[in-house]
Amino acid sequence: MKLIRKEKASDNTKSVKDTYDWIQSLTSALMFCVIVFVFFIRLVYVNGNSMLPTLRNNELMLVSRFLYRPETGDVVVFKKDAYDSNKALVKRVIATEGQIININFETGAVFVDGVEIKEDYIRDLTYTKIDFIGPQTVPEGCVFVMGDNRNESTDSRNTLIGMVDSRLIIGKVLYVIYPLNEFHKVE
Repeated sequence: MKLIRKEKASDNTKSVKDTYDWIQSLTSALMFCVIVFVFFIRLVYVNGNSMLPTLRNNELMLVSRFLYRPETGDVVVFKKDAYDSNKALVKRVIATEGQIININFETGAVFVDGVEIKEDYIRDLTYTKIDFIGPQTVPEGCVFVMGDNRNESTDSRNTLIGMVDSRLIIGKVLYVIYPLNEFHKVE
């Protein structure tokens, strides 16, 4: 009779230990995911068509800020309080601090430091002026951003957006991960 009780007690102890191990493993995995998503990557949905043809409405993007410094040509996600504090915007960096941006709205050409930039990623040439008066020098710690769908984009040409403080950049768009048939690296 004593042997049976020892076996039951041993089974109960083993069951409690297994449950504790599972809880500990799940907690560790959850903490790892939280750390990764808070400090390294974020998932952000595209809202609107301002980045066509590069990004489409409702695509899910993988965004990272880890050791990131904005560079010309990067597609970035940022918050802009003056425009809409609850909305993250996605645009392409056209010029960084110290660079001079100018746009010829008659020809649709964009110039950085007096040189027309090659933009094979845009939908149409830039004919919509919005509020832009150029040339403008990008202030220290800021970037000038524009959507790839230039004539249907609210971007740095609009005084509500203006030059974007680099500290407001959530991160660089790395990949479109959803829908799965549209998975691709964003360049």
